[in-house]
Amino acid sequence: MSGFTIGLGCDRGVALDTVRAAVSEALAAAGAQAQQIVAAASITLKRDETALLALAAEHGWPLHFYEAHELAAVAVPHPSATVRRYTGTPSVSEAAALLAAGPDTPMTALVVEKHKHKGADGRNATVSIARKQP
Repeated sequence: MSGFTIGLGCDRGVALDTVRAAVSEALAAAGAQAQQIVAAASITLKRDETALLALAAEHGWPLHFYEAHELAAVAVPHPSATVRRYTGTPSVSEAAALLAAGPDTPMTALVVEKHKHKGADGRNATVSIARKQP
């Protein structure tokens, strides 16, 4: 069974249900199960984001946080000027998933690129999934 890493981005104050739904949709798109996730990751700005911490705890996923400059150094298929303006990096979820997958993981390891979900709370969560490098 392959292992995967999951990159998470979200609006500040996002509801846990919104992040859960985004992850569930992304896992379905990848044909993967939550138990195949070996690590989750995001940007250090989200270190205190309750929904991300709760989701990782629920699943027992180690949660890694990367600095904006670390994320910005990763080549991704969908860089965003808006994300760069708010976070200092053009990608959070895609870059975080790739960094968590291992050093020098190519963007071709992304099995789910930037999957966006707007929840009933009106906030957005973005999920990317990468195949863990051996």
